Amino acid sequence: MNGMKRIVVLGGGESGAGAAVLAQVKGHDVFLSDMGSIKPKYQDLLNLYDIPWEQGEHTVDRILCADEIVKSPGIPDTAPLIVEAKKRGIPIISEIEFAGRYTTSRMVCITGSNGKTTTTMLTYHILKEAGIDVGLAGNVGNSLALQVATDPHEVYVIELSSFQLDNMYEFKANVAVLLNITPDHLDRYDYKMENYVAAKFRIIRNQTQDDVFIYWQDDPVIAAQLKQLNIEARQMPFTANDEPECAAYIHNGVMHFDVDGKHWTIDKNDLSLPGLHNIYNSMAAGISATVMNIQDEDIRKALGNFQAVEHRLEYVRTLDGVRYINDSKATNVNSTWYALESLGDVPVVLVLGGKDKGNDYSEILPLVRENVKAMVCLGVDNTKLHNFFDGVVPVVEDARSMPECVEKCRKLARDHACEVVLLSPCCASFDLFKSYEDRGTQFKQCVNNLK
Repeated sequence: MNGMKRIVVLGGGESGAGAAVLAQVKGHDVFLSDMGSIKPKYQDLLNLYDIPWEQGEHTVDRILCADEIVKSPGIPDTAPLIVEAKKRGIPIISEIEFAGRYTTSRMVCITGSNGKTTTTMLTYHILKEAGIDVGLAGNVGNSLALQVATDPHEVYVIELSSFQLDNMYEFKANVAVLLNITPDHLDRYDYKMENYVAAKFRIIRNQTQDDVFIYWQDDPVIAAQLKQLNIEARQMPFTANDEPECAAYIHNGVMHFDVDGKHWTIDKNDLSLPGLHNIYNSMAAGISATVMNIQDEDIRKALGNFQAVEHRLEYVRTLDGVRYINDSKATNVNSTWYALESLGDVPVVLVLGGKDKGNDYSEILPLVRENVKAMVCLGVDNTKLHNFFDGVVPVVEDARSMPECVEKCRKLARDHACEVVLLSPCCASFDLFKSYEDRGTQFKQCVNNLK
């Protein structure tokens, strides 16, 4: 990878702008193109580094003369420009792949269908509290490329989606964490689960026996895939069962860690995050930190004082005896299953709906049947939800805006003696909202405006 290249970056968001800055700093000929609009803060960043850019169009001649294209994860491989670039043999890589070329820092990389943001933030929190020079990157924090270019760290904790993993080839995770695999984003993988599974398993690509692979032992999809692979990295599975051969397990309500000859424990009641899913997240983060030689007393302290991730089972307020919980980050069925499971046996008003990604709602059916007394479908087209839940849930209503939704939830909670209103939509947000953050923020605003 020596010498100046023509690097074209497609997409002008966090990852694209960061990749462009790194390419410029390393002396390449750079051009950035975004078919949509680029936020002012990224325009300012590109201008600061004298990087030519365009928005609202793709000037094909300026793009297809690239030696290499850095593609933002949101752009599918089926986009016409990507198809044409591939025909011409132009290599297409991710921002993470590009950044990895210019750093020898240790990489702790986390993926999974659910829990990856919480686990990433938790791992970062533990390392930072222990005094490690650590950066937060991927789907959270600043782009890895921008940090490598302008604010380098000795260790990076990186949340990786399947989209980011798709275009990684030489990049290597020193510590790879795979939390779980459930159907998600199948619309990007030809509706074939095996394609999505293969994308997730790219996180162990290039790992050697010096590296570590941490995974949930009881995930049937992971277990089936492991049987087909020859893995060089040291494997460190975790489980909520009493299985001492795992790197982390539960015995008599106490979480045990057994990593590289180090054994330590923490009572699960001392964790700051409730719910079974957060036991798994804490195990993955705890193993990662132990592998990174963090002292167990530092890990214990950090697991006990961590603050929850915004939009993930985020408590908003209690009004008239009803708890309002913002779980807008639940954009797939399994996330909503975790949310319902963590609430225990309480009557719930559940808000579902948005852009369906090929969801199968049968996974949450037992929990819905048991605890959901009313449902509000918040989306442009709620037909699929009605077809599935009408007759299962006593009352299913529609809302076309967040204020309407929250008002209906309040009334339904009162009418059906519900203790919780849970926004856990199962779906992407792009039909009525800009993002899941926008959806969650609007929910919190509307709930806090209730008198």
